[in-house]
Amino acid sequence: MSDPAFDEKSAQFLGWFKAWPGASFNNDIEIRDLRKNGRGRGIVAKSDIPEDTVLFTIPRAAIISQQTSDLARRIPDVFAPTVLDDGDGEADDDAVEASGPPDNWASLILVMLYEYLQGERSRWKRYFDVLPGEFDTLMWWPDKELEVLQASSIVSKIGKDDADSMFRTRVLPVVERNIDVFYPEGSQKLSEDELILLAHRIGSTIMAYAFDLENDEEEADPEGEDEWVEDREGKILMGMVPMADILNADAEFNAHVNHEEDSLTVTAIRPIAAGQEILNYYGPLGNGELLRRYGYTSVHHARYDVVEVSWSLVMSALKQTLEIDDAILGKAITELDPEEVEDAFVIDRDLDEPDSRGEYHGPKTLKSLPEDLREQINAVLKAVRKLHPEIIPDKQTRDRVCLSAMRRAFELKLAEYPTGADDDARLLSSSASSGRLGMALTVRYGEKLLLHEAMNLANEKISGLLVSQDGETQPSAKRLRTK
Repeated sequence: MSDPAFDEKSAQFLGWFKAWPGASFNNDIEIRDLRKNGRGRGIVAKSDIPEDTVLFTIPRAAIISQQTSDLARRIPDVFAPTVLDDGDGEADDDAVEASGPPDNWASLILVMLYEYLQGERSRWKRYFDVLPGEFDTLMWWPDKELEVLQASSIVSKIGKDDADSMFRTRVLPVVERNIDVFYPEGSQKLSEDELILLAHRIGSTIMAYAFDLENDEEEADPEGEDEWVEDREGKILMGMVPMADILNADAEFNAHVNHEEDSLTVTAIRPIAAGQEILNYYGPLGNGELLRRYGYTSVHHARYDVVEVSWSLVMSALKQTLEIDDAILGKAITELDPEEVEDAFVIDRDLDEPDSRGEYHGPKTLKSLPEDLREQINAVLKAVRKLHPEIIPDKQTRDRVCLSAMRRAFELKLAEYPTGADDDARLLSSSASSGRLGMALTVRYGEKLLLHEAMNLANEKISGLLVSQDGETQPSAKRLRTK
């Protein structure tokens, strides 16, 4: 069923966009309401589109950034570079962070706040009208919904408290010192809580929709000049790009955004049939990261899923495998350089990205175990051997213990999830697995499948070691089910 108000905003936005000098929008595409598919607005082909067709062009003047907004010119002192000396001729990083100009992340939040508060006075009012007011990114999930993600490490990466602190220290003070700039005459001032909530909304909008732009003052990276690169440390000019952010994205995609001197163009990278959605690409992100940043999951991104295993969990696995007391293991740990000990390790399939046509044809299974994890376990085992040679008498024993400890660590990580992969598969196939519940299930199910692959691979390597040591086939380690 159509939504006239929703469609009218889309139509007004499209008319506004086309009015920018240098903008173009191909007659064979249209903006559609895809909310019934959980995708908000999207752009769909009305007719068959050949490869290399320019779908639309965005003039750089239409991008919201520190360079195009009036804010930097109205309060130039806020954005002026500041050099603070701590007495030894070097800048004090903490002082710069506290009182220097905002980084590009905070700068864009200030710019977006300013333009939003201008209302009809802003050149981008029609663009703001089609930006979302509600989000499914993890920042907005209550604790009860986050619990559905179970043992996924993505929960620890949400950073809501850090964002709130940044807003209070780097954003709100600027607004409060420049009330007459941020609030047009006659407009109602927001309370501090209302302003913080708005800052969170705008921060989530930027996280999900902003693009990182080449800074004319800095030399562009020749290897990445035609790609969007996420920058959350303030080193690259960030901007909101009208129309480009109407595109939804997937790991199987059919369009590409190209940087040009005065504009950005979106081009079909393969033929697109009538009725197909135009899709961009956000990079090889697992579903957990995709959900954290953008608020959705995708079957095609499952191949890039990752699992983090903590070093403390590995130590527990190593102790169980070696069957030694804490004193021996603790003494061995002291032999390591604390600065070189990693706190966590990532399991991923390390797959290639899609080809130049936005398609993927390679394997989708785990090919190797984390090398950095193997090296750190071996460093401990070498220290154990140095202290007690009888525990690790030779390299073959060390290799077997290392693989067994890795397998046990994967088992312990899997045990942290209250439900199994089979349980999640049944839940995902039910009609109740929609919305946030369905996305949380997708994330945790994908992580469990990856852990099963890691356990199976460790088993295969252990079996291979036994064969090579004995010169004959040993009983194979029982292969674990992955579904």
